[in-house]
Amino acid sequence: QVQLVESGGGLVQPGGSLRLSCAASGIIFSIFPMGWYRQAPGKQRELVASLTSGGSTYYADSVKGRFTISRDSAKNTVYLQMNSLKPEDTAVYYCNTHPPDRKYWGQGTQVTVSS
Repeated sequence: QVQLVESGGGLVQPGGSLRLSCAASGIIFSIFPMGWYRQAPGKQRELVASLTSGGSTYYADSVKGRFTISRDSAKNTVYLQMNSLKPEDTAVYYCNTHPPDRKYWGQGTQVTVSS
């Protein structure tokens, strides 16, 4: 049974940083393309960043240059380093495969950027 558990969210001031973690069981991250997604209130869930098994990355234009996706295969964990956070980054952040498998959506972790 696959379980993805996101953590690391919180309240941060504009310009601040957070690192999100996604710990997996039942799935080996290193052989699957993985993605970080977010859903803001009243908006559809969107892909923020993805990472292939070969290490290629994709970033949405809105986060390019500020967010970094990475993977620790030994810990079977995927990270999202978020710098220079903006109020518009406020959302619930989820990890999943890319493309996402609806069976794998977890609870997500709330990120709130506000002064």
